[in-house]
Amino acid sequence: MKKVLITGATGNIGVEVIRYAMQSQSNINYIAGVRNIERAETKFKAYPELEFTKFDFEDASTYKSALNGIDTLFLLRPPHISDTEKYFRPLLQCVKECGVNEVVFLSVQGVEKSKVIPHNKIEALIKEFDLEYIFVRPSYFMQNLTTTLIDDIKNHRSIFVPAGNAKFNWVDIENISESIVIFLEKFNDYKNSAYEITGTENSDFSDVVQCINSYIDNPISFKNSNPISFFLRKKKENMVTGMVIVMIMLHFLPRFQDEPIISNIYETLTGKKPTTIDEFIQREL
Repeated sequence: MKKVLITGATGNIGVEVIRYAMQSQSNINYIAGVRNIERAETKFKAYPELEFTKFDFEDASTYKSALNGIDTLFLLRPPHISDTEKYFRPLLQCVKECGVNEVVFLSVQGVEKSKVIPHNKIEALIKEFDLEYIFVRPSYFMQNLTTTLIDDIKNHRSIFVPAGNAKFNWVDIENISESIVIFLEKFNDYKNSAYEITGTENSDFSDVVQCINSYIDNPISFKNSNPISFFLRKKKENMVTGMVIVMIMLHFLPRFQDEPIISNIYETLTGKKPTTIDEFIQREL
């Protein structure tokens, strides 16, 4: 039986990947790599067939035992980890040494255009170690509205990012995760290629705020910032420096780039249309 290790299992993407994996009828043994097995067992108690192993990106001593006997690795970058040489080189070295030759990596749309973002360096490392791969390159997560941006929305009734009038393509994590499970289960059909998973709409933050306000009584606003102001405010809020820098790159760089490409990969894989921004907002309100 094929064994697949899911890293980042308790995060937003990992939870959805496991949900779709557990709904699948494939003959695959899914194993969640987690820092705290007892807590994860409680979180995933609805899935008694899911197995667990101790895995921590920041503890190299957990790598070998977690990777032992694994055929395919689902790999993502935890938001606070930006030092790819410190963490991902030794991890991928261990992946290679343990005989795991298939990697599905959650990257980001436009990664090939920017060598400064960590995802670009991780893709390069995967190729350097001569691993078979699938690079999943999604656009901007709709769920950022309910996770990384939610504190500002709740506490300040605003979205505060250095995005200006840049257009973002908005995609639902559920659509991404469903696609990832297909890639994991049909790896040989898609291997050694990159796939952009997007929604159908390119919208700036002002557009999205307007959509949100059409459904709520207490409106929010979009407050553009410059990168320095954003950095200082987030550091004052005790956000990890690596996370602040990644958020700046994620929101500021698109101001100088063309509008995101809209792909049909999700529809090709599933036969379904991606979630729209309006559908997402109604679902999450």
